[in-house]
Amino acid sequence: MIKYRDNLPQLSDSLFITDGGLETTLIYHDEMDLPHFAAFDLLRNESGFEHLRRYFARYARIANEQGLGMVLEAPTWRANSDWATMLGYDAESLADANRKAIGLLLEIRAEFESTASPMVISGNLGPRGDGYIADKRMTVEQARAYHAPQIETFARTDADMVAAFTLNYVEEAIGVVLAAHSANMPVAISFTTETDGRLPTGDSLADTIERTDTATDGHAAYYMINCAHPTHFEGVVRSGGKWLDRVRGLRANASQCSHAELDAATELDAGNPHELGSQYRTMRSLMTGISVVGGCCGTDHRHIEAIVRACHTDLRAAA
Repeated sequence: MIKYRDNLPQLSDSLFITDGGLETTLIYHDEMDLPHFAAFDLLRNESGFEHLRRYFARYARIANEQGLGMVLEAPTWRANSDWATMLGYDAESLADANRKAIGLLLEIRAEFESTASPMVISGNLGPRGDGYIADKRMTVEQARAYHAPQIETFARTDADMVAAFTLNYVEEAIGVVLAAHSANMPVAISFTTETDGRLPTGDSLADTIERTDTATDGHAAYYMINCAHPTHFEGVVRSGGKWLDRVRGLRANASQCSHAELDAATELDAGNPHELGSQYRTMRSLMTGISVVGGCCGTDHRHIEAIVRACHTDLRAAA
């Protein structure tokens, strides 16, 4: 049953969490082979499905115990045609994997959701190319056509929304939003930044969000920042601007390393969960619309728990 597609609860003032860095957890903590960072490939068999179920259940339990909402992001960041082809998928088997991912999250919601802890199902999209490098750049129409099949697949499931993460140039973001609009799906767009707070193209977050909204009549439900450390974009956040009103989500990396340094790393840099929680609290004081908090590369349940302690304490104090 489609539950929240017409009324996303995370657009309220309530705090919602997500999971942490799925792919880095699977590779570095669970010691799983994950070619091309493609977590969706685990859905091929029952053991992989169950492993992902346990992963998401851990975070859903945190949300349930804390009385917080949760946005359950499908493990489908790499489940688009370019990456899937390298793993041997055709269009039919890829669509089936995307549907199966939503089915997994529906099972998690059925088990853990409560009145105090609503759980939104989101079909997760990733960039066509490398999340750290603005390669394989498309025009708006190319991006719209490329991402439409995955979005349309999600639209035919009980997913409440779609969300595109680690986008690094504006044309792809606009294409995703237009495809989501055509499929009547709410969409969140999440950009990544370099250490200077700008996209890998050199564009500013302010300009990129404004251009995306202008080209799409503001169809995106909200924007997010992911796969960067808070210290990388704190400066541009402190500079202020109307663009901050459109940012409702944050999924930061655990490490302060640059994208180039992370690419070259052979060991996981998990940073300091307590420190990251404090930095999220600071970010929420500067970006008052932030209602969705989670993690990206290097983060795990420890980081999410620390973020919840830091941010949820503020909410309780305010109440």
